[in-house]
Amino acid sequence: MPSTQPIAAALRSPLLPFWLVIALLPVGRSSELGTLLCLIGAILLFVRHPRALRGHAGARLLLALLACYVGAALLSSFDAVAPGKSWGTTAGLLRYVPLGLYACFAIRRAERLRALLFAVAVVVAFWVADAWVQAFTGFSLGGHADAERVSGIFGADNLKLGPTLSVLAPFALWAARDRWGRTGLVLAFLLLLGPVLLAGSRAGWLCYGLVALAFAWREAGSAHRFALWCGLGLVLVGLAGTLAWRTSGRFQDRMERTLAVFADEPQGLDEALTGRPAIWRASVRMLADHPWNGVGVRGFRYAYPDYAPANDHFVVEEACGVGEGACHAHQVVLEVLSETGVAGLVLWLGATFLALRAWRRQGPAARARAFPVTVALAVMLFPLNTHLAFYSAWWGLLFAWLLGLWCAALFLEENVVETDAVMDARDA
Repeated sequence: MPSTQPIAAALRSPLLPFWLVIALLPVGRSSELGTLLCLIGAILLFVRHPRALRGHAGARLLLALLACYVGAALLSSFDAVAPGKSWGTTAGLLRYVPLGLYACFAIRRAERLRALLFAVAVVVAFWVADAWVQAFTGFSLGGHADAERVSGIFGADNLKLGPTLSVLAPFALWAARDRWGRTGLVLAFLLLLGPVLLAGSRAGWLCYGLVALAFAWREAGSAHRFALWCGLGLVLVGLAGTLAWRTSGRFQDRMERTLAVFADEPQGLDEALTGRPAIWRASVRMLADHPWNGVGVRGFRYAYPDYAPANDHFVVEEACGVGEGACHAHQVVLEVLSETGVAGLVLWLGATFLALRAWRRQGPAARARAFPVTVALAVMLFPLNTHLAFYSAWWGLLFAWLLGLWCAALFLEENVVETDAVMDARDA
């Protein structure tokens, strides 16, 4: 386990409010408690120091990135198919501004960043332990396991364990590498691999594979050693997959559905992707009818019945509610295009350009300390994958949380003098 000193520091003000967002993620909307506390902290900061933004490049970058993210939603709301939903969602996105600003000003020193990274790693380790218990016993803190996959602390009616573990895996792997070296990194990789596989999310599998590649490249330092690390990873994954295939009916069923993509039957691809091709085709039709600003953020479910084929099973099964269909596009580029149009995509691409430019301009030390957060954001946004909804209350909160932490980590200030009310509570 990581040293208790940085973890204890993260559990005291001023890091506690920001850490609570992650700690309470599995417990419904209770994670918004952390958002509320960060809002209060940000208000206290700017009441005492109205010009605080002038001295923090990371906070200014965060505002620019969130302006693109929220701006796309704002433009989409003017002629949305469900105006109340779109305008309400856009208004709700504003809470991410104080959340991210709090991170930028509360995490201004390297020791605080280190403490928070370790504290998040402890949360991930707790979820992993709970998932292993469920894999062996069928029960966890989230209740009984789902019929098809391990659901862990999130519960059988909230199958987010796989994607969330994969996105936050860099924190646990970084902490294990920092504490126990390469042996710890390999062991942590294996301990995370089991729950990620058994959680049954193909998107989570791909994300975790990308995380593994990022850490392998960081450890290797050369193409030859990188190939060796990848070979070792493939062997470990192969052994773990074989073991899971022989011991877990859930994993076997999930793999059989995945391998249906190679079947000769026309429905093989559709079965392997759980009907998502129909959703993606509907997304393209929405974009064709609403090219400039889409159907409105979070309006996908309301527009879907008009673009779905007859007897579409998402509409028939009322996946999101009476008279509605698929909840979202299940792919980040199609989500942005169908819900916010070309204007929204331009803003997202603009934010990507600003983020990459800021990252390139920072030195090796800044990139190194931001490495686990950078990997988490990169795999979360990797376009050749399926995704949860980035404008939803839950996945959007995790995205904004990572964005705020990334801006804070990239622009730490050395020998900073604490001046605001939030940071007067020192780590005694």
